[in-house]
Amino acid sequence: MSEEVNVQNNEEEVKANGETPEVEANETQASEATEAPAAEEAPEVEVSQSEAEQAMSNVAKLKKGDSVKGKIVKVDEDQVFVDIGYKYDGVIPVRELSSVQLDNAAQAVEVGQEVELKVVTIDDGKEKLVLSKRIVDSEKAWDSLQAQLESSEILEAVVAEVVKGGLVVDVGVRGFVPASMVERHFVEDFSDYKGRTLRLRVKEIDREKNKVILSQKDVLDEEFEAGKKKIIEGLQVGQVLDGTVQRLTQFGAFVDIGGIDGLVHISEMAWHHVEQPSEVVKEGDQVKVQVLKVDPANDKISLSIKATLEGPWDKVDREFAAGSIVTGTVKRLAAFGAFVEIAPGVEGLVHISQIAHRHIATPHEALQEGQEVQAKILEINTAEKRVSLSIKETEEAPEAPVKQERERPARGSGGGGGSSANHQKEIAGNENVSLTNQGLSFTLAERFGDKLSKFKK
Repeated sequence: MSEEVNVQNNEEEVKANGETPEVEANETQASEATEAPAAEEAPEVEVSQSEAEQAMSNVAKLKKGDSVKGKIVKVDEDQVFVDIGYKYDGVIPVRELSSVQLDNAAQAVEVGQEVELKVVTIDDGKEKLVLSKRIVDSEKAWDSLQAQLESSEILEAVVAEVVKGGLVVDVGVRGFVPASMVERHFVEDFSDYKGRTLRLRVKEIDREKNKVILSQKDVLDEEFEAGKKKIIEGLQVGQVLDGTVQRLTQFGAFVDIGGIDGLVHISEMAWHHVEQPSEVVKEGDQVKVQVLKVDPANDKISLSIKATLEGPWDKVDREFAAGSIVTGTVKRLAAFGAFVEIAPGVEGLVHISQIAHRHIATPHEALQEGQEVQAKILEINTAEKRVSLSIKETEEAPEAPVKQERERPARGSGGGGGSSANHQKEIAGNENVSLTNQGLSFTLAERFGDKLSKFKK
């Protein structure tokens, strides 16, 4: 009790001396100075902790099947590392980058690229986070493909694989282009199509079977038809164009004249006779053609190669002259003569009467097709494209055989020489026969007079 009284007394003394207010003020200022910084820093600590708690809360919620966004930080050959804001980076295996087979992850993504991904597996204990870009792309692709199918929209895709029967393309899912739907023409080998960009139209989709069929041929056909009408309208008969031989047939060649094919019939390929189109041109050849006929209703164009060349009859007058001897080949035999080719595309006629000096019933008696002969040009008519030839004029005529004429005895003299003389001797000794001409005549007149009178009447 005495101590408490002493303390109180001391306090009263201090107060009495006026020291209390100063001490309290100093203590208060020190306390405020000490607490002020703490009060200023406290909010910053609270904000940082809030963000950390929020971040940890988000990480805790990450699970399989979640959709996330991230940025590619590293690309290896068989995998890609991506930062999605998690406590460790995720990995995208190369098989999860695309619906088609990739040789290298760099074919699909690059460092710095932002991507949408799906969580495939997550194991915090092993710090393993597997992500997939393929799943996200596929989900988006089906909706897009359905819309493109309905609108007939044209899309572009790169050929990822060349497989049996066609091509595989990446359209978010694995798409297939059958071989018959790649080009307008037949393609035998597609090995060089890998990596090409095709312009495609969706033909068929089946999400349940993961099936997408596309066609480039439909796009090309549509463009061809649109351009063909415009090209045909601009063509004129007689127009000369440059073209490319596209394909050969037994009856001619189809030539591309700028987006549309025209037919050069085998008879219009050369001035000489052509057995096979391959004798004159081959696929890929650049040729000049002349427009012979245009049929817009049936989309047909008739072309000619030979019309752009100098015709054989154009130089006949320069190379041949009437009276000259030429060498030719028998091309055809007819009942009235033989046709002999004296230059490519130029045939002359040897009339049957000009084949041989002797009489022949048919040209086959003296000539055969393919035989080489010498002939003389009798006449040239370039206007009518006719040349008259003669084979016999190049041969020496055989000598005519000498005809032996029989000698006739003179009238009044006996035929047979000696027999006539003997006969006269015999009748000379006969009294009943007159040797004079007058007597002989008289005797015959008397004997045949009655009979001769009948003929006179």
